[in-house]
Amino acid sequence: MRDSFAPFRVLAVAACLALASLPLHAGSCPDPGQWQRPGDERLDGAALFAELAGRDVVLLGERHDRMDHHRWQLHTLAGLHALRPDMAIGLEMLPREAQPALDAWVAGELDEAAFLAASDWYDAWGFDPELYLPILHFARLHRVPLRAINVSRELRGRLVEAGWAAVPEAERFGITAPAEASPDYRQRLAEIHAQHVNGDDGGEGLERFIAAQLVWDRAMATGLVEATGEAALVVGLIGQGHLQYGHGVPHQLVDLGVDDYATLLPWPAGEADCEPPPAGVAQAVFGMAEHAEPEAAPPQLGILLAPAGEGVAVQEVIEGSVAEAAGLVAGDVILRAAGKALSQPADLVGQVRRQPPGTLLPLEIRRRGEEWEVLARFPSHEATGH
Repeated sequence: MRDSFAPFRVLAVAACLALASLPLHAGSCPDPGQWQRPGDERLDGAALFAELAGRDVVLLGERHDRMDHHRWQLHTLAGLHALRPDMAIGLEMLPREAQPALDAWVAGELDEAAFLAASDWYDAWGFDPELYLPILHFARLHRVPLRAINVSRELRGRLVEAGWAAVPEAERFGITAPAEASPDYRQRLAEIHAQHVNGDDGGEGLERFIAAQLVWDRAMATGLVEATGEAALVVGLIGQGHLQYGHGVPHQLVDLGVDDYATLLPWPAGEADCEPPPAGVAQAVFGMAEHAEPEAAPPQLGILLAPAGEGVAVQEVIEGSVAEAAGLVAGDVILRAAGKALSQPADLVGQVRRQPPGTLLPLEIRRRGEEWEVLARFPSHEATGH
């Protein structure tokens, strides 16, 4: 199962839930539709939700590009809302600056297009909004407050490069310096970092990478804690890499004085070659059958983008994606797509969404000062199972 990070790659020992459970053969995966405690105990769904509703914070992990993960999040949100309607939803997807747009959306003052523009969705996040709109409509239907718990790339960069003391508290939304990463977390981040460098950037590159992850984790944890002052239950929708093993956001929550949280993750279910969830990865996992989506999803490169002045910068490349197959790596700047110059992420997103299945999209990129062309090959309907 792949960890998910956005836009920086991050990895996230949690206390066990005090719930009635059924014995399960050691080392097995959950069945589809089954809640399981890592460490091999099946959980009764009704008892689990009753326990979760009494928590301060519930964290729902996701892989950002998986529609079935977002459907699971939506159903979990609905179950929790039935028990605790005075809840709020925290979103990794948007920085603090997008809060007015979220407030206006929940109030019914914006349609989808106006919300996406007001929140600067494509530049701030980049993943297809269709993946998240059902959750956003759920919040609007039930008037559930939505909270932007992230920070912008610009602010994150200032905190990493200049340091926390150099950025006034008001300009960092009152976010305090993060707790240090545990040795296990540092090790996992070092492994991720090593996969994306050529080994020649030295220790300083790794330390900047870790510092960026800690800013990311602290910002989201702070946003969740702030929301607990307004709602009885706060549910955070966050990439699963920020949550696993009690690292990342959970670690920062505890440092901020909130230890009454639970982490829930989707998990591949019933596969002959599945990996059983290891003890401590989360308080509970939900078994999900791995299958093709029933409807054709919009084509995606599988990258997270940022403006770069000229062209758009690749912040992250999703494992197994079209972009990875094409040879794109974090740090590349995509200058043109199909010969058309790019000035903002939305330009490339629009081009990709118009790309027919089974075709090639030529991309002109700049890497370390050199420019060349790569071909992004989009799978056919037959290859994707659609």
